[in-house]
Amino acid sequence: MATDTEEPTLTVDELAARAGVTVRTVRFYGTRGLLPPPVIGPRRVGFYGQRHLSRLVLIEELQHQGMTLAAIERYLEQLPGDLSAHDLAIHRAVVASWAPDSAEELSRAELERRAGRPLSEEDLERLAAMNVLARTEDAGAFRVDPGLLRLGVQLLDVPIAHETILAARAVLMEHTRAAARELSRLFQAEVSERESMAAVKSLSAHMQPLVVQALLTTFQRSLNGELREWLKDS
Repeated sequence: MATDTEEPTLTVDELAARAGVTVRTVRFYGTRGLLPPPVIGPRRVGFYGQRHLSRLVLIEELQHQGMTLAAIERYLEQLPGDLSAHDLAIHRAVVASWAPDSAEELSRAELERRAGRPLSEEDLERLAAMNVLARTEDAGAFRVDPGLLRLGVQLLDVPIAHETILAARAVLMEHTRAAARELSRLFQAEVSERESMAAVKSLSAHMQPLVVQALLTTFQRSLNGELREWLKDS
């Protein structure tokens, strides 16, 4: 697992702004044990880091999927305790792929606030190429996929060619769609034509978190195996 080296520097207000939630929501998740406590600094001020932010947006995504807080708590308990912010961001991106496509229209200032950093024109072009955002007729506004924004911003700092990132995305999209089709066929076999749509939705709601975690775990293990083979032969 990757580890976080960045010191917690976000106040509760900054954390809430980055995640697009209220301070009250952050504190509520903290009292429920869904969000780790902050690191207490000078003057008893609590500070949060990237792992807090990634966990917070993951919780929000799970709620967007319709999961109850009790179900979210059970889901989070199944995750390894040493997951880094990057690992949590990947979990969130995979979970978000189950949700219907949705986009928000954001100003340049709001986009950079959500991203947590200034974005150059080159950054914007790369995010657009990854389908994270699209320019609108208003030169100062963008249509943004909130489920991809955090991961897209992280990819801006990955030291590999932009073309390689796009090619990797194409590979992932091709194979995840194929997996989704096969899984859909399996789920359909469990529900007869006489059963109601409510039964279909219930099965989907129960299976989605389990399938997401299984896909992520399987992918990580397979990728680690491929890397070991590559390093052994090089």
